[in-house]
This record gives sequence, C-alpha cells and structure tokens, in this order.
Amino acid sequence: MTGKTAPPAKKPAPAAAKKKAAPAPKEKAAPAPKEEPTPKEEPAPKEEPAPKEEPAPKEEPAPKEEAAPAPGAEEPPAPTEAAPTPTEAGAEATPAPEEGSPAPPAEPPAPEPEAQPEKPKEEPPSSPLSLAVEEVSENSFTLTWKAPEHTGKAGLDGYVVEICKDGSSDWKAVNQEPFLSTRYTIPNLSSGDKIHVRVTAVSASGSSAPATLEQPVLIREILQLPKIRMPRHLRETYVRRVGDAVNIMIPFQGKPQPEVTWTKGDQPLDTSRVNIRNTARDTIFYIRQAQRADSGQYQLCVRINGAEDKAILDIQVVEPPGPPQNLKLVDVWGFNVALEWTPPADNGNAEIKGYRVQKSDKKSGKWFTVLERCTRTSCTISDLIIGNTYSFRVFSENSCGLSDSAAVAAGVAHIEKTKTTYQPEKIPQRDMMEPPKFTQPLTDRTTTRGYSTHLFCSVRGFPQPKIIWLKNQMEIREDPKYIAMIEQGVCSLEIRKPSPFDGGVYTCKAVNALGEASVDCRLDVKGEE
Repeated sequence: MTGKTAPPAKKPAPAAAKKKAAPAPKEKAAPAPKEEPTPKEEPAPKEEPAPKEEPAPKEEPAPKEEAAPAPGAEEPPAPTEAAPTPTEAGAEATPAPEEGSPAPPAEPPAPEPEAQPEKPKEEPPSSPLSLAVEEVSENSFTLTWKAPEHTGKAGLDGYVVEICKDGSSDWKAVNQEPFLSTRYTIPNLSSGDKIHVRVTAVSASGSSAPATLEQPVLIREILQLPKIRMPRHLRETYVRRVGDAVNIMIPFQGKPQPEVTWTKGDQPLDTSRVNIRNTARDTIFYIRQAQRADSGQYQLCVRINGAEDKAILDIQVVEPPGPPQNLKLVDVWGFNVALEWTPPADNGNAEIKGYRVQKSDKKSGKWFTVLERCTRTSCTISDLIIGNTYSFRVFSENSCGLSDSAAVAAGVAHIEKTKTTYQPEKIPQRDMMEPPKFTQPLTDRTTTRGYSTHLFCSVRGFPQPKIIWLKNQMEIREDPKYIAMIEQGVCSLEIRKPSPFDGGVYTCKAVNALGEASVDCRLDVKGEE
C-alpha cells in the first residue's frame, strides 16, 4: 500500500451512506460539523496503518471541509482522480458499514512529541510565628517573634519588618537588608501614632506570607510607678572593715526614667567620699576606702513627678577594738587565780563579743590561752602548777577580730604548796538487804524437736540469791543437756536439742538468807512435720 491510498479510503464512505439515506435533501449537509462525535467510534483495525502512511499534513483539513459527513447526509460523489486498484478496492470494501452503521472517522493527526516535565520549584518559607510587642516607649517599640515552621532547603536569608500608619496602605520597610534576629526595635516614631506592623521571612526561594499584628501599636510611654528593689542582704546592716571598698548596686523600676537622690541625715552626700552613678534601671553606691565616719544610714529616694519610693541603706564600718582596761589580779589561793578588768575604751564600732584570757609561766615564757569568748569582765583560772609563777593578759574581741594589743596584769601569781588534810565525807550506810524477788517471770514456750530453746527470767535480792532450776519439781543437776547461767540478775536456761520427753513444767527458784521465790512455765516440744 502506497502513501496515496489513505485519501481514496474516505470516498466510499459517502457512497455507502448514500445508499441508506438517498432521499435526504442536500440542505441537511450543513449541520454535518455538529455531528462530529462520530470520530469517537474507533475505525476498523485494518485502517490503523493509514495514518502512518500519510505523506503530508495537507490531507488533514479534509474533515473540516465536510469530507466525512455524518450518516444519512447526501453528498455528490467526489471527482475521481484515479481508478482504485482491486487491492485498494478490496481494502476499501472491507470497512463498508452494514445498514445502520456509521461512516469511518477521519484520520487522526500525527501525535506531537511529549514535552519533558519541568523541575518543581522550591516553596518559599512559611510565615514567622508568635509575632508580639515586647516593649513600647514614647518614640519606639520592640517586636519579638519565632522562626517559621518551614524554612526550605536553602534556609532563611533573614526577615524584613514593614510598618504602615493606621489609615494608610503605604507599607515601608524599616530595615535595609534582611537580618536573622527574632527581635527588632523600631525607633524614631512619633508619640500618639498608631502603627501596623508585619514581618516577612525571606529566602532564596522567595518571601513568605507576612505575619501581621492584629491591632495597631499605639506609640506612647507606658507609665510605671517608681519601686526600689532592695537586695535581701542590704535589708540588714551592711558591715565592712576599715579600708575596704563599698560597692553596692540597687535596682529600681519606673517609667519615665525616675529621678534618683541620695542623702545622709537629710543632707546631701559628700561627693569627695561617696560616688554615685545612676542608670535607667539601677543606682551604684561606691566608696573607695571606707572609714568609720562613713558609717550611718543612707536614704535612697526614687521619684517620678509626685510619686516616690524610699529605702534605707545602713552601713557599719568596723575595725578591731582596743584592749581591755584596768586588768587586776584579785586573789590567789591554792591552784587558783581570780582576775578582773573593764571593757575597752574603743569597741571598734562593733559590739564586744567576748574576751580571750592567756597565761604564761616564768619558766617557759610562752603564752597559752585558758579562756576564749569569755563574756564577763572577770574570771577564775584553775589547775595551776604548784611552785610556778604566772603572768596573765586579756584581749578583747568583736566581729572584726581580736584587739591589736592586750591588757597585761601588773602583778604575778606564785602558786605555793600548802598543807591540807583530807577528811573523807561520811556517807550514811544504807541497808541493802532484800529477799529474792522476780522482776520478770518465765513465760510458756513451744518449740520444735531438735531445735535448742532458752528460758529467761530476772530476779533481784541481796545478798545475791542462789538459782535452782527444776523440771516437773525435780532439780536439774549437772546435766549436759541443760546450761544454766545468771548475769546481772538475768537467769537463763538453755535446753539443747529438746525431744518430746523434755517437755513439761520448768521452775526457777531463787534462795538467799532472807527468803526464797520461784516462777514456773510450761514447755511443749512438737515433733517435726
């Protein structure tokens, strides 16, 4: 079959249709294009190679020129260009439809080459989360937000913050380039303005949908009453030693920024001694080298317009105290010495916590502490050695430590040997005689055959009573099966590996010169199950 066989195949279709619908007028050929659904019916399998042998696409417009009329439409026979060969006639006769079948459809157009699928584009990041206002002042406000849930493979380049005044639709970016921080302060705003804000996440794949505040931000200063946050350790007296530095920071709050003043005794501070540095949130009190004159109560006042808050800072600068005064050796007797003194003239600006007393013997010349933190102004020193001569001194002590020097007693104490006669104290004799008496009786017991058991009771009496053990009123003598003991008035009888024969009533009898007493119990011995 040649490439020209396809066009003649269309010609017999109208002829076959003409046999069926011959009386149809020619005027009905016009609506033939509306009956194009005929191509939906697949042609005979033998006609499938015809499109492949189509030489040129010029034959395709034939259906548009009503080359394939609907069944029942009458058309004049097409002009014959060449007589079909018998082979062609046989091929064309095969698909001739029977009576009532539609004409074969027009040849389909040649298939177009498939287009290659495009690569999917990367999605832009999602919107930032939790956009909120952190702080508002009279000319700025601060925003915070969280990173978007999806940032894409390329990652974020940053964020862009845009603002728009209430009533306007002109959005302006406040940052020149994207930034990665999730906190941003928008400055240089006018007090009283209402500002709409939105934040967009930017990446190489594009920009996210903006995260927008639901309500505009009103630019005004949020007033806050003044309040001093005095640290806990400064609520009590702050103690420092002479020469130490005093560096104290006290935080406070209040908006607008409060006015801070320090006074001592309702008078301004001596700036040559005390340095004060104030910030928007705290005040720093600094003394390079503290002196005792710096002690006292300092008043801090934080004021905003008519509102204020006050706090007291109590500073105590201390140093070691002076030595005690008027130390005297009051008395010496036997191995003992009595001392007295008076408190020091200078306590070092702190309470005296006690005194330390030391002694030194003439032979060694070394000082030894005999009393520490003695709270009284007198003491007695004992256990001195006979024949030695002693000197004494006393230090005073406060929270800063011991005094730099000590008070030394003017005299010395010589411990002489004295004759003493020992007279023992007469102790009245007490009658301790007592007949035996059981303070803890025996108790009934049940034991298992072959397992040793003990019987216990306790007895008292003076002189110490003699203990006799009996079984069924028969005295137990030196039988290796029984071990009897008594210790501190506790009597015990051990029965070693008892058998049912060892069951019965056991009695413990105590006897001394003043009488006797007894207790008994029952012992049952069961056989092993």
